[in-house]
Amino acid sequence: MWWVGVPSFSFSTIAQSTSAYWQVRKRKAKRPAGAMDPDGEVLHDFFPFIRQYKSGRVVRFGAADTVPAGTDAARTGVSSKDVVIDPGSGLWARLYLPPLPAAGRQGRLPVIVYYHGGAFVIGSAAHRPTHEYLNGLAADAGALVVSPEYRLAPEHPLPAAHDDSWEALRWVASHAAGEEEEGREPEPWLAEHGDLSRVFLAGVSAGSNIAHNMAVRAGERSLGVPIRGILVIHAYFNSEASSSTTGVLKDKAEAFWRFVCPGTPGLDDPLCNPFSAAAGGSAARIAAERVLVCVAEDSLRERGVWYYESLRASGYRGEVELHESAGEGHVFHYTKPECEQARLLHARVLSFLRHEWVSVPSCWL
Repeated sequence: MWWVGVPSFSFSTIAQSTSAYWQVRKRKAKRPAGAMDPDGEVLHDFFPFIRQYKSGRVVRFGAADTVPAGTDAARTGVSSKDVVIDPGSGLWARLYLPPLPAAGRQGRLPVIVYYHGGAFVIGSAAHRPTHEYLNGLAADAGALVVSPEYRLAPEHPLPAAHDDSWEALRWVASHAAGEEEEGREPEPWLAEHGDLSRVFLAGVSAGSNIAHNMAVRAGERSLGVPIRGILVIHAYFNSEASSSTTGVLKDKAEAFWRFVCPGTPGLDDPLCNPFSAAAGGSAARIAAERVLVCVAEDSLRERGVWYYESLRASGYRGEVELHESAGEGHVFHYTKPECEQARLLHARVLSFLRHEWVSVPSCWL
């Protein structure tokens, strides 16, 4: 499979993509012989994720099954809402707040800024599996979760996703000590319930790449709030020296990276390889006290372990932990949340987060 070394989404996405692919083939089959298709000439083909035609038209095979924000009354009691961060650019985020009686037992809540996955080309903060996962995380961790909706490539090439994610993180941080940026009203949930002295960054697949790079930016610039930890789950990183992508697979992986990040120097781009010479040792200076790296038995496992080992050897002074999920694939905890390995992963994530707060309700232990 060519997508070894590319941030895959889930097996359900692959299934959706295959269905979409054959729908496209059927439409083509109905076209009269000799008829010209103005959109028929393919420029870039990265099935099962995305295809771009020379006309500029883009087909996303793994289009997100999105759901509206609201209250998850039947399962967790968590409330969610969509908030516009920047009306000019349209940047928004989905916020998740656990039931306030539970929140009241702890006072202000730690804040988790969570970046969704999708290979930088598909996915959404409103994607159903992401939404359902974050309902559960907010409830079980007793945390306020912020999930930014960043722009996708190729219409918005990298680093657009990272720039949007940084803008969202700065917006969250602006609520510290009642501060807000000029021209913006404070968001009530963050202002009234968020503890900005306990901020975590988290992400899955491409979202973990973003979480790491946000910690890099926070280490280089003044964010104004501490980052207590980073959750790096099934992360997408790569490098020219990767042993998991060679020959044709490496060529495809590099072609995909250049597709999402035109003008890049290649797989040793600091956004892709945080330990390359071009990164200048930035990984050692990430603004986070602790990092939990979670890997599964997927095409990105070798890169996840490499990230864990390289971060430990980089001079980074914080704690680095590794959690492995045996026998399970990429983002399996979205599609099989009740399986044993998903429960073990969830418990490890909660343990990592709870390391930071003083008291935990007994019903969560």
